[in-house]
Amino acid sequence: MFQLYATTPERMSPAEIGRHAQRAEAMGFTGLHVPDAIHDGLLLANNALLATTRLRVGTAVLLAFPRSPMTVAVAAWGLQAMSAGRFELGLGSQIKQNMEQRYSVPWTAPVPRMREYIQALQAIFHSFQTGERLSFEGEHYRFTRLQPFFNPGPIDQPEIEISMGAIGPKMTQLAARVADGMITHPTNTPPRYLREVCLPRLERGAQLGDRSLAAFKLTLGGIVAVGRDDAAVQQQREKQRQLLAFLYSTPAYWPSLELFGWQERGEQLLQCTRAGDWQQMARLVDDEMLDTFVPSGRYEQLAEVIRSRYAGLATRLTLPLPEDPADDEVMRELVQQLQS
Repeated sequence: MFQLYATTPERMSPAEIGRHAQRAEAMGFTGLHVPDAIHDGLLLANNALLATTRLRVGTAVLLAFPRSPMTVAVAAWGLQAMSAGRFELGLGSQIKQNMEQRYSVPWTAPVPRMREYIQALQAIFHSFQTGERLSFEGEHYRFTRLQPFFNPGPIDQPEIEISMGAIGPKMTQLAARVADGMITHPTNTPPRYLREVCLPRLERGAQLGDRSLAAFKLTLGGIVAVGRDDAAVQQQREKQRQLLAFLYSTPAYWPSLELFGWQERGEQLLQCTRAGDWQQMARLVDDEMLDTFVPSGRYEQLAEVIRSRYAGLATRLTLPLPEDPADDEVMRELVQQLQS
């Protein structure tokens, strides 16, 4: 059995997210992931939570380093209280160029910084709930002042689930050491990659943190091609082919290509982006590569496809909502099959 989280298109606005969340709730999804890219992830989460009564809502993932842990803690605390415990905080680090050039944030080694970030959040949450003196001092963050006036006080559901988006070995290990879960990147979801690379890293991180993975929540943030008929599935496959071509033009995502012996594809895709040859890129992602990374099938087929790929590897999966609301009912049936 899986818990299913609906995804949200990155361009979906705060005005649209409420209806999107209601559709996900009506289809029976356990939760909804909202991005933090074009629109603010915390604002999207707020509006999605206000529009629903059962659906869990998580940021996937909120960029941590441009925000102080204190401002994130205050927002997360309010969302958790307002939603009666349905908020989940997903955090990510992003790349150096975006931090320095898009956010004007000084770059430091992301793994130790993220470790302190989460530890600082946990210390702040503890002070919110207990009223005890805030005292967290690290290399990157220092929090020693929280007057009673600024303390929002205890809430009924203080345990805010924290997940991390992670790709590299050290960040993946860190997730198992300090977080409650991890959300994989779409390029890191083939079963072979999970077995041979991701899960061993998580096991090593849990050992380093003297923790158990029994309650750890691994969410597969993959991509699928699903449709009402074969033509619709093929149309979705072509969209995912283009997405993979774009993703794999980024060297940071090449480790999964290397595992399957396709590193030269990444190098070719990078050259295409430098030359502005966008049409050639999708041709470099052949059907074998597409099948490796993208589960495909009609709505009535996809449950078995997903079970055969991911059973025993993860407990949480993400799926997009249908582009056509006329398919909402068949998606609801798929969700029920996978969650039962």
